[in-house]
Amino acid sequence: MIRFSGVTLRYPNAPKPAVREVSLAAERGALTAVVGPNGSGKSTLVRALLGRITPSHGSITIDGDDLAMLARRDVARRIAVVPQREEPAFPMTVRDFVALGRYPHAGAWSAPSRDDALAVHAAADRAGVVEFLARRTDELSGGEWQRVRIARALAQGGAGIVLDEPTAFLDIAHEMAVFELLGALAHGGRAVLLVSHQLNLVARFASRIVLLHAGAVAADGTPDDVMLDRATLERVYEWPLLVRRDAVGGAPEIVPLRERGPR
Repeated sequence: MIRFSGVTLRYPNAPKPAVREVSLAAERGALTAVVGPNGSGKSTLVRALLGRITPSHGSITIDGDDLAMLARRDVARRIAVVPQREEPAFPMTVRDFVALGRYPHAGAWSAPSRDDALAVHAAADRAGVVEFLARRTDELSGGEWQRVRIARALAQGGAGIVLDEPTAFLDIAHEMAVFELLGALAHGGRAVLLVSHQLNLVARFASRIVLLHAGAVAADGTPDDVMLDRATLERVYEWPLLVRRDAVGGAPEIVPLRERGPR
């Protein structure tokens, strides 16, 4: 579905690439997670999908079609992207904001259809934000705003959804609800590409984990392949870690250790 093949990305005037020869694929029916420390290049991959940075080497394809050759509206019909940072130019109702997700499907000068209204309500319901539909976007908390942005992506539809740190600002219950939702979307056949710092939650929900370090792939595989490799994780995160399986589901998990014992 979404494939990065040997992609190198460099920002203007930067002394070195932000991403170097990265290859990964997010397939339909799977949740693929990109993890890594700050500055490893995770969000840069999302910016490339948004067309904000162009590969200097390699290619990005959607269902085999080169991203560079696709119109942005065509891309938006295929994949919905929830970037890490985003603010509307002016306050609007949550209903109107979620309805922006229907724009790629609208004809020129066409008014919203009944199907659009149904899609907006269904997306708001699935994201748990129906109660906010009449509120203004500048009246939302950080966590509420995150969930509203996910609702807009759901209203947009398409076979793929890409999210950059979607659980930032969320409490435990809503964080779990988002991961459960993303897992259900993958199970339902969508390609879900997730950028996250939540390694332990990723290990419970992801089919595949891609670990980035300094712009390159340091590990790639199943949660067991990546999360049980303590030596690689400690090298990438530069911190001592305990690696074990959680007592409930058996998924791998890491526990950061204190460098020194209690005083």
